[in-house]
Amino acid sequence: MSERFYYEAISRFEAARRVGILPSSHRSHGLHGHSFIVRARLGEVATTKNKDGDKNLSSLVQRLKRCSAKIDYTLLNDTIEEPTNENLARWFRECLDLGGISNIGIQSTVNEGADLDADNNVHIWRRFRFEAAHQLPNVPRGHPCGEAHGHGFEVVLHANQSLTKDDPMGIDFDLIDEKWAPFHQQLNYKNLNSIDGLENPTSENIAAWIWERLKDEFVELSWVSVYETKSSGCHYDGENYRIWKERGFESALVIENTPKHNPEHNLHGHSYLIRLHLTAPLDEVLGWTVDYGDVKEKFSPIYKQLDHNQLNYIDGLTSPDIRTFVHWIKAQVSPKIPELDRIDLYETPGCGGILSWGSEPPILPIKAL
Repeated sequence: MSERFYYEAISRFEAARRVGILPSSHRSHGLHGHSFIVRARLGEVATTKNKDGDKNLSSLVQRLKRCSAKIDYTLLNDTIEEPTNENLARWFRECLDLGGISNIGIQSTVNEGADLDADNNVHIWRRFRFEAAHQLPNVPRGHPCGEAHGHGFEVVLHANQSLTKDDPMGIDFDLIDEKWAPFHQQLNYKNLNSIDGLENPTSENIAAWIWERLKDEFVELSWVSVYETKSSGCHYDGENYRIWKERGFESALVIENTPKHNPEHNLHGHSYLIRLHLTAPLDEVLGWTVDYGDVKEKFSPIYKQLDHNQLNYIDGLTSPDIRTFVHWIKAQVSPKIPELDRIDLYETPGCGGILSWGSEPPILPIKAL
């Protein structure tokens, strides 16, 4: 597939709302409030210019903050007739007034959200957690996962629906809760190896196990994501497995090709987060696509170049704006990890660049700070 680059930014706002289209008995029908997160994704070909004439991430961040400020600490019903997450996304799209916005997401709690694309397709997601033990029986001798250990697993159930421009919302989060409840009873505080069908409970096999038992009664289900740790996990859509591995690193930099009055022209620094996405077939014996540990090991030489260093001193990173930086990482990592097909790189939480040259995985929640 062709290479695609996006700028991504988030902003936060506090607001109250009533969702009157829901039944009067529904918990969201009455007055309530949230600490919202809005996420905007902008395609490279349509990136806006800021007052300095530069196409960059900061212009999107500032526009999104200005829109958020308009409804911060307000009753959303005074601005939006039915302030569902989907209608909030439409409002932000209009407020930003930027051609090329590929996606607007509203995360109303840390565990649920809705993302609306330019064609009014909505992606609904709801996150759940269970505590369990497992071991992987087929790994080589000495592999740490061959011993019994445990995780606080997280599962994200995704549902994709096509809406008309007037549809106020997609599937209700409470319905997703109902679909998940029996699985929580089966998995929480259990030894996963003892459950029929999970004798080799890798992230990939857990995701497929949930999909196969849920899809028939939850037809809107589009992906199942399983976090084995906070920094790694697997998506499954009934056919394809995609895994991701995250790492953080601390770097200093100067963006030399910005005007001198731009703060980025000064020596500054970021706590970067990088997320590497891989697509690969399932190894039927080991039960995984690629070992998360192998991904970490192969990325380690690049990580050592970046962590606690000034990026400008690295060949090819004289002026490491987010677009230049993520392309540089692709050039370094792809030969070592050929299954790689997307890189997410964030300078600050939720704000950065995405470089993709494969199929698109589902959108993941913004991490709570």
